[in-house]
Amino acid sequence: MMTVHQEPRVLLYPRIRKSPFFYASRQHGVQMYSVYNHTYHPRHYGDPVAEYWALLEGVTLWDVGVERQIEISGPDAFDFTNLLITRDLSKCAVGQCKYVFLTDQHGGIINDPVLLRLEENRFWLSLADSDVLLWARGVASHAGMDVRIEEVDVGPVQVQGPKSFAVMRDLLGAEVADLRYYYLHDFTIDGIEVTVSRTGYTGEIGYEIYVHHASRDAERLWNLVLEAGKPHGLRVIGPCHIRRIEGGMLAHGADITVETNPFEVGMGYDWMVDLEQEADFIGKEALRRIKAEGPARRLVGLELGGERLGSYNDGSMIDAFPVRHAGEVVGEVTSACYSPRLEKNIALALVPAALSEIGTRFTVDVGERLGAQLPSGTEPVDAVVVPKPFIDPTKEQPKGDVAALGAGAPVASGGAGS
Repeated sequence: MMTVHQEPRVLLYPRIRKSPFFYASRQHGVQMYSVYNHTYHPRHYGDPVAEYWALLEGVTLWDVGVERQIEISGPDAFDFTNLLITRDLSKCAVGQCKYVFLTDQHGGIINDPVLLRLEENRFWLSLADSDVLLWARGVASHAGMDVRIEEVDVGPVQVQGPKSFAVMRDLLGAEVADLRYYYLHDFTIDGIEVTVSRTGYTGEIGYEIYVHHASRDAERLWNLVLEAGKPHGLRVIGPCHIRRIEGGMLAHGADITVETNPFEVGMGYDWMVDLEQEADFIGKEALRRIKAEGPARRLVGLELGGERLGSYNDGSMIDAFPVRHAGEVVGEVTSACYSPRLEKNIALALVPAALSEIGTRFTVDVGERLGAQLPSGTEPVDAVVVPKPFIDPTKEQPKGDVAALGAGAPVASGGAGS
């Protein structure tokens, strides 16, 4: 049996980029990096479970400078951006953000960025982990549209958790209380120009701070956030994959790829894939056919038995866990972890649509996989399809009334949807 070394040495090659916060975030003791958008990304600082609780109970700061910002501007920017995404851009106001899919001609998901509408004809795509810049430029060239497409010198950090509003209020002033869920506003912090959005990859209340002129101002901004966070116990962490799996949030390269389409992953809603809009978009006809025929696979939630899984069992850390039904491999786990709150192993898995009903039972092979933290030769574990998201299925938590939260009152639902 082949031996897999868990901790090989990785050199910091210059051809893999460093985020504008690389040295600032590194000083807090990064224990693991991954590569995301050709950029080193701090994954955790020693104890992912402790980071999970810090996010749920306090306030956390993340280096997400790997989220490259592609700016689309020019006379045809609106029509061009509407051609790229599956949502109806006419329903996105200036100053609003939207979670969007970019699909290819077959309906496959190229990327699932957050789109920020800065002006009538200026947009940012805050990218997930796949190349979009050359794709967008190729589409623009073929379409003959008058647009400018470039990666801009902007770097984001995330401030997330129930105390995030208190930190942002101390950093930006009382005006930040007016920032609704999935909206943005420009601020200046000690001379540093930033765009702040009420968004994040956590399912918790949180914000993203997009630093303009990041190559110049990123480290100074990082230190200002740290200073504002001291009275609130702010902790620097990596992306909390336990929480995002609990929330059913998708990871490009794991749960979604260009080989999956929005209907397979349960995101073919009218608001997310608007097939009735007058405007055309790339993949529209393919997605119309998939909707009519029904997807062959579906992304489901699973509860798994067996020993506790680790904290980083997603597509970037493991080979896919095979999913079996009646002894035959029928699908694969795309992300999995042990949930401390649920006290269960949970997972997202792609399985045949005919086997996607709640209560369907499978077995999953979790032995001899990187990141599983299980002894080799472990027997397959039982699994059952359960509703997802596993926690907060209606996404009430991130929409909470931050002003009430800051005053210590219970959090109520509010704000606008994404």
